[in-house]
Amino acid sequence: MIAFMSEKAKKTILVTGGAGFIGSNLIERLVQDPNNRVVSLDNYFTGKKENHIPGAEYIEGHTKDIAKLINFTPDLVYHLGEYSRVAKSLEEPELVWDLNIAGTLSVLEFWRKTKCKLVYAGSSTKFVSARDDGVEGRDLSPYTWAKAINSELVHNYGRWYDLPYSTTYFYNVYGHGERGGVDSYGTVIETFKQNFLNNRPHEVRMPGTQTRAFTHVNDTIDALLLVGEKGVRDEYAVSSQDVCSLLDVVNMFGGDVAMLPQTKTSRSSGAMDTAKLEALGWKQKQTLEDYIRKIKEESSK
Repeated sequence: MIAFMSEKAKKTILVTGGAGFIGSNLIERLVQDPNNRVVSLDNYFTGKKENHIPGAEYIEGHTKDIAKLINFTPDLVYHLGEYSRVAKSLEEPELVWDLNIAGTLSVLEFWRKTKCKLVYAGSSTKFVSARDDGVEGRDLSPYTWAKAINSELVHNYGRWYDLPYSTTYFYNVYGHGERGGVDSYGTVIETFKQNFLNNRPHEVRMPGTQTRAFTHVNDTIDALLLVGEKGVRDEYAVSSQDVCSLLDVVNMFGGDVAMLPQTKTSRSSGAMDTAKLEALGWKQKQTLEDYIRKIKEESSK
């Protein structure tokens, strides 16, 4: 009887994109609970095997093949495994469709058939206000459009088939494990960090006053864990309340600036209301200013 109760207490958690930046940080936290069996499904498009966490299981493959690759029914799925670059997606619409539309539809079908809980990682670009030219945030690029459509599809699947789910919206996540600016898939803060450490000029798209709510990965993982445990059919903004412009960030690091032409995907975004997330027990603990200060202190030793 005791063994039976112990076995029932265990939880199987599937993380798509588990070898990526946010996915690997999430898995690192999940495996700390000995009752969790944690499995990653990743195609290693941007994920790296160096991000593997001891104690987790790793399956290599496309989310389109989730039904073939995952031969068990998880209790919880964190769906993070999608294409995630705003500007670069203008050059790769077919790839966005493959990874974010075809891949995610297969994940939703897997969810429908297994009836597990799904936590979907949406994009905050959905909420970006219309620019002066009338373009809404969701229509900036193939990526932003696909993410907006997917968040709506998750909601409808949950309603149509009476499935448990929650959607989270990330806001410019930074921290341990970011991909630097070695290519168009690099993240802003890590790129600026590498520029600072290597005494390179910071490249900023004009006008430089475009704002972001930069959110530390630890705060983001805190949110994902809470939503996975307590979130019920709702949308949760995972947003720092510290909003600053790209030039503000450059000034925090210090160094020269090289201004580049504006792009079709240039935008500004602010912090979102996190009251729903705070009601689950979440609280922002990290600030970008402290993060950059520690980097500068370490570099001066």
